[in-house]
Amino acid sequence: MIDRSRRLATLLVTTSLFLGACSSSGSGSSIGTGASTATGASSGTGGATVACASGSITAAGSTALQPLVDKAARDYVAACPGAQVQVQGGGSGTGLTQVSQGAIQIGNSDVTAESKLQPADAGALKDHVVARQGWVMVVNPDVTGVKGLTSAQATDIWTGKVTNWKDVGGPDEPIVLILRPESSGTRSTFKKLVLGGATEATGQALTEDSNGAVVTAVKGTPGSTSVIGFAYFKQNEGQVSALTLDGVDATVDNMKSGKYRLAADGHMYTKGDASGLARSFLDYVMGPTVQGTTIPSLFYAPVID
Repeated sequence: MIDRSRRLATLLVTTSLFLGACSSSGSGSSIGTGASTATGASSGTGGATVACASGSITAAGSTALQPLVDKAARDYVAACPGAQVQVQGGGSGTGLTQVSQGAIQIGNSDVTAESKLQPADAGALKDHVVARQGWVMVVNPDVTGVKGLTSAQATDIWTGKVTNWKDVGGPDEPIVLILRPESSGTRSTFKKLVLGGATEATGQALTEDSNGAVVTAVKGTPGSTSVIGFAYFKQNEGQVSALTLDGVDATVDNMKSGKYRLAADGHMYTKGDASGLARSFLDYVMGPTVQGTTIPSLFYAPVID
């Protein structure tokens, strides 16, 4: 396997440089590229009332959930002078481990703590389910003729049984898998829901450490395929091609109805009950602004109507 994992760089962003998490400008805090720190400088966000708290916290982990947490953090601190919220990636497993160790205040995850941590460590964490999120299989645009895969075809490809796109209706071209590290919640979710727990092939494969890095790799690697969150696909629509799964389009509506099954809850874990700024920020994430506006705008589904 060729390991191309990248180290996450921390990027300091003040509200005067505010950019949305799904901005395609290439500057500021692009989703999946690293970390951002939002620092409160004003009161009020779009007229909404925010129960502000002061201090500094870090939320890290899932890069699939990162666009949502990053946007919510920026909007929260824009309304709350004295608050600082740093948002980092690193993968679900990393986020869970760090919050369990007390290194950060919020661990973002695509999977449950029980699936990554020892029972005692998982039991010490408090689960806050904040959104429903979906993923989509994507391919380099040169993979023509393939509009979708069944779960069986996807399993054959990802386990190395099928190694050429011509065997599933595409061009005569080798398949290049873009994998995620073992700590990735995206990888765990795809492996569970689509591959039925089967182990991925590691021959013709690359490894990337975040959803954002995966998009870049798929765009730049002929014959490649991987799995990314809805928000990342929408940001890069036209640069990578989406595949249907078992004949169902990867849309928020299909995810909400249950027709599209490559979906899971988005979790924000705290060590014990949240307090102070962490509690205030989580209340904001579960409030009407984020659940009713931010989440749909970034192609997640709310957990509160």
